[in-house]
Amino acid sequence: MAKNYVITIARGFGSGGKEIALNVAQKLGIPCYERQILQMASEYSGLSESVFAEVDEKLRGGLILKALEKFSFPKEIIAQNRKFEGDVRLFSIQSEIIRELAKKTSCVIVGKCADFILRDFDNVGSFYIEAPRAACLESIMSKTGVSEKEAAKLIESTDKYRADYYKFYSGGNYWTNPINYDLTINSARVGRKNCADVIISALRVKFGDEFERAFPSKI
Repeated sequence: MAKNYVITIARGFGSGGKEIALNVAQKLGIPCYERQILQMASEYSGLSESVFAEVDEKLRGGLILKALEKFSFPKEIIAQNRKFEGDVRLFSIQSEIIRELAKKTSCVIVGKCADFILRDFDNVGSFYIEAPRAACLESIMSKTGVSEKEAAKLIESTDKYRADYYKFYSGGNYWTNPINYDLTINSARVGRKNCADVIISALRVKFGDEFERAFPSKI
């Protein structure tokens, strides 16, 4: 049986990270998770049978959901940032969902501190996507129709939130630390359409023949 692999993608706002993650998933023929994981965690914490059925379908026949049943999630942790304190239990459930995904299926995970959560897993490749501010501004203005000033505010506020979120849940680590990742990619220099190929090539180098067996005839 081929080993499963997880690719985590962290990204600066406007860098095209989500687009690149979806492209990697498409090329490898595996699912890509972003907000779905938060939704799974939120629904799981609601303890509704109908919700369990829906989550069960999303998580491949209940294998991951059943694995979650043995966990006792903390109600609180020592925190320095009150902005995130109310989400701690949800994050704990979310983290277990990410771990169970990593144990059982190949997938791409966008954000959610996945690189930190899965730092001790030997089947994970972690990547950070960034681009110069001018490229991010152009991307956001093109997609949303906002002004340059509004786009700049969006970048600043979104990246600050992501940095604070990562720092809080990682216990002080910082989001853009290159040591967190196998590779950091400038999507403006490499080209967004090429980034998926670069990531898959890096995974081939890191995992070798086992990765080839898991994804035969892929680029």
